[in-house]
Formats: sequence, structure tokens, C-alpha cells
Amino acid sequence: MGYPFSADEVSYLTSEAGADALRGCARLPLSADSRLSDVAAARRIAGERYAAAVLETVLLRRKATAKLSELSDVDDWLFTDQALQQATAWPVAVHRAARFTGRDVHDVTCSIGVDLAALAREANVCLGSDVDTVRLAMARHNVGPGPTLLRADALRPVSRGTAVFADPARRDAGGRRRWRTDDFLPPLDDLAGTYAGRELAVKCAPGVDRAAVPWAREMEVVSLDGQVREACLWAGELASAGSRASVLRTTGTAWTITDAEPDDCPVREPGEWIVDPDGAVVRAGLVRHYAARHGLGQLDERIAYLTGDAPPPGVRAFRVLEYGKYTEKALRAALRRHGVGRLEILVRGLDVDPNTLRPRLKLSGDAEATVVLTRIGRTPTVFLCHAPPPRNMDAYCGSGPACG
Repeated sequence: MGYPFSADEVSYLTSEAGADALRGCARLPLSADSRLSDVAAARRIAGERYAAAVLETVLLRRKATAKLSELSDVDDWLFTDQALQQATAWPVAVHRAARFTGRDVHDVTCSIGVDLAALAREANVCLGSDVDTVRLAMARHNVGPGPTLLRADALRPVSRGTAVFADPARRDAGGRRRWRTDDFLPPLDDLAGTYAGRELAVKCAPGVDRAAVPWAREMEVVSLDGQVREACLWAGELASAGSRASVLRTTGTAWTITDAEPDDCPVREPGEWIVDPDGAVVRAGLVRHYAARHGLGQLDERIAYLTGDAPPPGVRAFRVLEYGKYTEKALRAALRRHGVGRLEILVRGLDVDPNTLRPRLKLSGDAEATVVLTRIGRTPTVFLCHAPPPRNMDAYCGSGPACG
């Protein structure tokens, strides 16, 4: 749950005295070894009454730097621990807000204001509301005077004619993650019913079953730097596809694919490369569409690994050294032939635990490699591949002859 900020503490933190205390405590190391001295220093700087709130804020700002580094003034923001955990990564928030350009929009669960700040840059008129008075006070400080903010229950509409964005809570009071649609706070179906007939976007977990939200005209799965971050359910005119995968990079590059594209890709023999599509593509059910776009084939129609003679740019791919039917004995022999001492093991479609398998392989040698274990039809298959370089895909080398 984190530290329970009070409205009085937020008022102090946003005052000139609070700002001075935060600057003073920002220089403290805040390590496990310095804890006692840090607390003592905070009490001298901020006083007994506000020392804990100041220390917690300094710690949360340091955590926020990694998640919200592209948000230029994040060093001055206020957070609660839970709100920061649920906050949208800034590139994802900016990406989603772009669909609201020129509209009047109401963020009905604005929390501490990350999505609200992104929406305010694109919207014609921007409103934010929340039932939590502490988070609402933090949002007022964080986003500045632009958006209109008010206390309101998301299920009791206080606006008319606006597009609506909602980010329902996905943890209960004990900190456990919520996955069922009726366990979100507010429940997803209640949000859809409350704003029926209006343009609506609801951020949710990427594991939500599409069949459980029939009111959503589009489900968009978003990844950032290779990590799946969220799904967004779109209703009304904001929706423009049935399924969409959006792949973002903090470098600013981005691409998207939808189910409106062709999905006519063959199931084919392994080529020179094994391609592992971005997780957003896999979660959105668009593996075949991605393969068709890039001239790739499937190894098996039920497995997400693709194959081809050249990988698309910016995707994780493995150049094949050799492949064949998987047995531990055959794999050990192949690893000895190539002098592999450092090995990445990837598994999809087989009941194999990499951590259990690794010590049985008795690795020795100086070479690095990646092993892809999967199933082609009913045949367990192993691909021994060059270990991918950290950044430059052109550095792959080798050929892909089949082994027995």
C-alpha cells in the first residue's frame, strides 16, 4: 500500500516550506545503511510532523525518474506508491492521447495525473476527476492550471458530450493483481454501461479476455521497448480496428499493425532465421498479419515463432546454426560441437523448464548461443542459433543447415 499520505501533508508538500524541505532531503543517500541518519536529518529539515511524507516523496520521485523520465518536470511531481505503480509510462500515455487530438475529453479516474497531463496536450478541453482527495490534490499540483479538476465518482457522470478515458484500479487492498473484468475498480462493464454511446477508452491489463468485453470495438495491446505494458479497450468512434498491436520505443520510433491487414502467411520449412514477434503482436493475435507484412512463414500454425530468410528490422531474431528433433542427448552433442559455454534457452509449446534443463546440458566452452525449443506439428524441435548481439542485428553470422 505504501505510505498513507494525508491531505494536510499534500498541502505542506505543495507549499514553499515543503518545497524547501524536499530540496533539502533530495541530497540524502536514502540507503539501507543511512536510514537512521536520513530520518534524523529529515526531522531537522521538515520537522517531526512532515518528515515521513517528505522522505517518502523523495524516494518516489527517484523511482518515477525511470518510469517517467521523458516527462520533463517529473522531479517536482507528487506520488503515492500505489499510484506510481499503476501510472502509465509516459511514451504510452502520449501515444494513447494522440487519438483524442482536438476532442473534449474527461479522464474520470485521473489519479495523480500522468494520463491527464498527456491528454491535456492534445485535447481541446480537458477535465479530470477522481474519488481520492489526496490523489486529486497531487494531480492539481502535477498538471498545473490547464485541466479542470473535480472530485467525482467515475460511475456518476459529471460531464456531457466529452470523450472519456478511464484507468480502473487493478489491485485490491491486499496488493493482489486483479484480472477478472468485474474485479476492476470500477468494473469494466459498469464503466461501459455508464458511458454507453460516448467515445470511451479504458486502460486494462493485457491478460483480459477479449470475449469478456464485447462492448469494446477495438482492443489495442501496447508494448514499450519490447515489454508488453497494457491493453486499451476502445469504444465508439475512437475505435478504428478490431485488434491492434502498437510497438513503441523510448527512442521515439513506433509502428502499429491491425487485423485489417492481410494474414495470408504460409506454414513453411525453417529458413535461415527464427523470428520472435513483439509481445504486443502475440497478445493481440496478429502473428499471421505480422508474418504476411514481412514475408515470413509460420513454423507451426499454433506457435508464435516465425521463420524466413531475412528478419524485419527492430525485432528479436536468431540466425540458425542447425536444427532437428529435440532430445537432450542430441542437444548436448550439438552444444559440444560448437563449444557453447553460455546459453540462452527459449521455450514455446513444450513442457520444458530451462532452469532444470541447463545444468543437465553440462555446458563448456567459450561460445555463446541461443537455443529455441518448440513444437512443429507433434515433433519437439530444437534450433541452435547464434546468440543475438545486444543492438546490431547485422552482426549475426552463420548459416542454417539441418542436422539429424
